[in-house]
Amino acid sequence: QKMTVKAVKMPCTTPNVYTKVPDGGWGWTIAFAFFFVEALTYGIIKSFGVFFNDLMESFDETNSRISWIISICVFVQTFTAPLSTVLSNRFGHRFVVMAGGVLISTGMVTASFARTVVDMYVTIGVISGLGYCLSFLPTVTILSQYFDKRRSLVTAVASTGECFAVFSFAPAITALKEQIGWRYSLLSVGVLQLSIVICGSLLRPIIIKEQEEVKAQPPEEPTETKYMLENEQTRTSIESIDSGVEITTSPSNVPGNTKAEPKSEEPKEHVQILVETNSTPPEPKTKLLDFSVMKDYSFICYAFFGLFATLGFFAPSLYIIPLSLSLGIGKDHSAYILSAMAIAEVFGRISAGWVLNKKPIRKIYIELICVVLLSVALFAFPFASEFWGLMTCSIFFGFMLGTVAGTHIPLLAEDDVVGIAKMSSAAGVYVFIQSLAGLAGPPLAGVLVDTTQNYSSAFYSCAAGMVLGAVFLSLVRPCKAGLCHRQQQRAEESAAEVVPDLPDDFIEMDIGKAENSGKGCGGV
Repeated sequence: QKMTVKAVKMPCTTPNVYTKVPDGGWGWTIAFAFFFVEALTYGIIKSFGVFFNDLMESFDETNSRISWIISICVFVQTFTAPLSTVLSNRFGHRFVVMAGGVLISTGMVTASFARTVVDMYVTIGVISGLGYCLSFLPTVTILSQYFDKRRSLVTAVASTGECFAVFSFAPAITALKEQIGWRYSLLSVGVLQLSIVICGSLLRPIIIKEQEEVKAQPPEEPTETKYMLENEQTRTSIESIDSGVEITTSPSNVPGNTKAEPKSEEPKEHVQILVETNSTPPEPKTKLLDFSVMKDYSFICYAFFGLFATLGFFAPSLYIIPLSLSLGIGKDHSAYILSAMAIAEVFGRISAGWVLNKKPIRKIYIELICVVLLSVALFAFPFASEFWGLMTCSIFFGFMLGTVAGTHIPLLAEDDVVGIAKMSSAAGVYVFIQSLAGLAGPPLAGVLVDTTQNYSSAFYSCAAGMVLGAVFLSLVRPCKAGLCHRQQQRAEESAAEVVPDLPDDFIEMDIGKAENSGKGCGGV
């Protein structure tokens, strides 16, 4: 069966209509847009540290109070994920992403005129944070709808945008600050982020209209008679058989549509009808936010995995430089460690996408292996005592972080979790649950560091959270298998109640009657 796409002559404001998931087509443009959205959202967030010293000097604030700017931003971004889902289902992904780009740019540009750190909390933390949510989540959701077999690989490669952004933006912004100051540099970043609107305009929606195959299989004799009368002029074929003539008016003239005669298979090709009407039938009303995913035990386990695993995502990027300085490593070498971690993350994302693209493979198990190895990397940090030890741990952690960070949201589209049909609502609820760990994680690690006076405790707490996440991830597949098994049992029970028990020779008796009547006609 060939895949067809209806030609659309209008600009990219109307949806693409496919007969099946294209695994390409306009999806490559969506992947291109997602690369830049990722760079202009998470890439800017990760590069914001270059402004920390300038903000502390300008506002005369502590590092802790300045760091709350990004903490509030990330919390708002993840906490408002259900709102992003509702708006996407109501107004479409394109409009929501474009609105998010305007909010991000507005917040960042306004922040360049801020006079207090509280102004930063509102502009970057709340306004830009909401814009980050409206821009990122709908883009990754619609990208998953355009791909099936290549979904993991394409999403992983496109998500490397944030890694490349960290390489390019951090040194570029640092050089720009020396020329025009931090305020005009922040203003320039805000203007650059306005290009998210252009990326959002490329997100053409997709509609999958599968061709329905209808077979004429009349179950009752009156229906068979009607079929024969209506189709007598168009479907009658006369074949010579020995001394008689057999008239075949329907491929289902044998009761039960059984294959009593080999020649009865040939006309079947004329009975199959491909239904594809030009008039669009009224589609069922789409729920703005489908909370039925919360009844799915496999999704609940996956959400708890995201909740605890998020505790382990932030620690090295926040504490690797303080940890290295406490071990007597210089600032320049500490920066090299962070850069090596970012490079390794790029290779981790691409490698995970390549592995998960292989068929057949149970993707949830590959993700579980990566999470376990990520836990090992977190436990290894406190045992490093010099530069090369930390460098090795950072490269290993960066690679494993890339395998998990680039795939854990797209994996919601797999049948082992919720499937592509519920991916939009599931992603909103999933990221919302993640926000709780995103808000509580940094303060929790900070309290442990202040209490123990040792940065290693932060890595231990994050490793413990990652191990708990691995436990819940290991329960996703068993929960889904158990749910499917129970549904199959219910279907079998209901079928047993409706269909009466028939004798084994029921069909054979009808076939025998058909053959006898056929011989009788042949002798006339």
